[in-house]
Amino acid sequence: MSEKKINPVTKAVLDLGPVALFFVGYLALRERSFTIGGSEYSGFIVVTALFVPMFAFTTWLLWRLTGKLAKMQIVTLVLVVLFGGMTVWFNDERFFKMKPTIIYLLFGGVLLTGLLRGRSYLQFVMEEVMPLRDEGWMKLTRRVTAFFFALAFLNEVIWRTMSTDAWVQFKTFGLTAAIFLFFMSQGRLFSEYAVEGDEDG
Repeated sequence: MSEKKINPVTKAVLDLGPVALFFVGYLALRERSFTIGGSEYSGFIVVTALFVPMFAFTTWLLWRLTGKLAKMQIVTLVLVVLFGGMTVWFNDERFFKMKPTIIYLLFGGVLLTGLLRGRSYLQFVMEEVMPLRDEGWMKLTRRVTAFFFALAFLNEVIWRTMSTDAWVQFKTFGLTAAIFLFFMSQGRLFSEYAVEGDEDG
């Protein structure tokens, strides 16, 4: 299936909708508990159980509409299903809280492996969206790698030392804001190493 263009608003809804609904569902059910099959589950566990198939469905729908999924999206889906499933199966919210840590450590580790080999794996993923010269890709990859490891560390600190309410707000708003601000702060690098600035480009 060849890649197709879709409305940016539709893509944003599919990308961010499940996270937003998880937040809303958590706010609605956080004070409640449910007895299912003789076991008692907190509102967090129930919302997680609803989030996993919803995330899988929106990822599938995105693939149907665009004809393509990025490797990061596939990895994220696998980890959501794995850690979300373990959260529900073991009735332990810690698994789901660890998911962002594993995701960022994995992505950071992959990028670090590329850097040690003198290559930018980030370039393979984002080159079509943001064309840069090779030197720019290497600098950006080093910064993104450090940023991912920092996010993994921060997630561990927050879920282990703060309340579930604080972690959910961090997961919903803090991580999104941090990623947005990080890439906004790279504006000078994007401008300096843009392919369009090359004399031969």
